[in-house]
Amino acid sequence: MSDTEQNRFSARASRYARVGANMGGVAARIAGGMLAGRSSASDSRNAAALTQALGGLKGPLMKVAQLISTIPEAIPAEYAEELRKLQSDAPPMGWAFVKRRMASELGPDWMRRFSSFEKEPAAAASLGQVHRASLDGQNFACKLQYPDMESAVEADLKQLDLLFALHRQFSTAIDTSEIKQEIGARIREELDYVREAKHARLYNIMLADEDLVRVPKVEASLSTRRLITLEWLNGEKLLDFKTASKDARNRIATAMFKAWWHPFSHYGVIHGDPHLGNYTVFRDEDGEAGGINLLDYGCIRIFPPRFVGGVVDLYRGLLENDEARTVHAYEVWGFKNLTRELIGILNLWARFIYGPILDDRVRTIADGVAPGSYGRKEAFDVHQALKARGPVTIPREFVFMDRAALGLGGVFLHLDAELNFFTLFNAEIEAFSTKTVEARQKAALTTTGLV
Repeated sequence: MSDTEQNRFSARASRYARVGANMGGVAARIAGGMLAGRSSASDSRNAAALTQALGGLKGPLMKVAQLISTIPEAIPAEYAEELRKLQSDAPPMGWAFVKRRMASELGPDWMRRFSSFEKEPAAAASLGQVHRASLDGQNFACKLQYPDMESAVEADLKQLDLLFALHRQFSTAIDTSEIKQEIGARIREELDYVREAKHARLYNIMLADEDLVRVPKVEASLSTRRLITLEWLNGEKLLDFKTASKDARNRIATAMFKAWWHPFSHYGVIHGDPHLGNYTVFRDEDGEAGGINLLDYGCIRIFPPRFVGGVVDLYRGLLENDEARTVHAYEVWGFKNLTRELIGILNLWARFIYGPILDDRVRTIADGVAPGSYGRKEAFDVHQALKARGPVTIPREFVFMDRAALGLGGVFLHLDAELNFFTLFNAEIEAFSTKTVEARQKAALTTTGLV
């Protein structure tokens, strides 16, 4: 059968028209403000107008905007602050769409393949929506991709130039070219549900021995490129546990730490989307918080083992004040034209990101800093220092590494968790070896068909 939803000009043109109708006036105002050299107050008004325009579009552009807002210094602060307000839940598509989508993916008799299929979605996001279904006594989560998303993504990624043009006009501190490429690659991967199914299998392998984290099984017979069917994992919203006991909150935070750092330190893989809706909390036999369910596998980043080695080298370099090891880590990651000044600037941000795992004591992630201020001073100081010395190209691997690390920190802040992050991290890198990571990664990717 021909693929009627592949990236096609007519769908892209339609999307361009919708985007243009929403954003054309905003873009003109921004450009006019740049030419006139207007004040930051004008910038704030334009940022609010841009957010309002994007919020009406839903789909990939909104997802891209949300993503950019979490990357420190990718765009001006006024715009990042406004874009963070965008809500991730999109209005769901109706039953008529669901029937068409399911028929196109599983055939006209698709309903006979389920014992039950709920008409109302359990969740709706920017690229697709989830329906609960059952078969032979087992419950499933069926995620359906919205129509024409491939064309919409390509059209919306073009609009990314507007947001980054803002950065080029207002600041020369960071070269955003690598950031743009990385975002495009990851968003395109999220459209491929066959790949997402492989990611879920990969996480089943990587976290097989971790009791605090549950990973759903894939139902391959009910999955296609635009439909992925996963085991339904019962759980409650993570933020419902903000007022739970300290032990419960710390157990959830420990589960989050292991779910993120174990795959990275042992296989070179991270879950790159820190959105709280991607996790739920399961209860143990006593009715207490037992750990987390990891639900979504679209935004997964697989790193070269040498990059993981660089993360460990930088950690140990900072811990032991070993400048040579620190410099080696930055070189491995691909930073160019390193000078003592640039290394000092990079270390400002590194010491912030690594701070909790460098500190051998029980503490909160922010350690007394108000959650709303967490990371802001460090990001400002780094930006000012980079601005003074000229543009720096950030290697593309850092886009999701930084984003996920900050998102993870945000979960710890919400939970007000108090842990010895130093002990947890050092348990994950005990006997670390780049060669061992390379061997593990190769075996796991081969098993899941990701290579």
